[in-house]
Amino acid sequence: MEFISKMLFWVANSLLIPDVILLLFLFVRALILIGGTYNMYITKRKNDKAFDQLIKEGHTDELRQALPDKDNSLYVSYLRDMLNRPVNEDYADFTLSKFEVEAEKDVALSKMLSKLGPVLGLIGTLIAMSPALVGLSTGDIAGMAYNMQVVFATTVVGLVVSAVGLVSMQFKQRWYAKCVNNLDYVSRVLIEKGGQA
Repeated sequence: MEFISKMLFWVANSLLIPDVILLLFLFVRALILIGGTYNMYITKRKNDKAFDQLIKEGHTDELRQALPDKDNSLYVSYLRDMLNRPVNEDYADFTLSKFEVEAEKDVALSKMLSKLGPVLGLIGTLIAMSPALVGLSTGDIAGMAYNMQVVFATTVVGLVVSAVGLVSMQFKQRWYAKCVNNLDYVSRVLIEKGGQA
């Protein structure tokens, strides 16, 4: 039994370094995600200001003219595609489904960070807690203090990664829901105009 517990202790301790490396990688990825989400927010504000009234009033020709020369977002690329080709109900459904898949792919990173951050933080906490308790029992205060630093650091980094993922996921899901609604409305207007022509 002692051999098995030593093996478990050795396996658990060997996972600390990969856990810390992965946490640091996810932290860097969370920082990049903050920048990407902010950029998406600025682009969305600009697009909403330019397109919302035209979409609401069903002015598809003016909307086509108002689109920027280059696609500045996933939404604009799908809106351009829908406006620049004859749309029937089947194609509109296909386009909306495809947009939802692309949007889900974009939100997936935020979901992953929100779930993996606390898991990796807890793993790092529990792994580093064991040597800290051993240091306490043997009177090695310096070793215990170092391991307690690792305990708190992994917990904090994991929670920060999770918070960034959760907040960005909430914003992106709301933004993409509005985009789907707009695309659906534009497709219905185009189908109606096509039927009247």
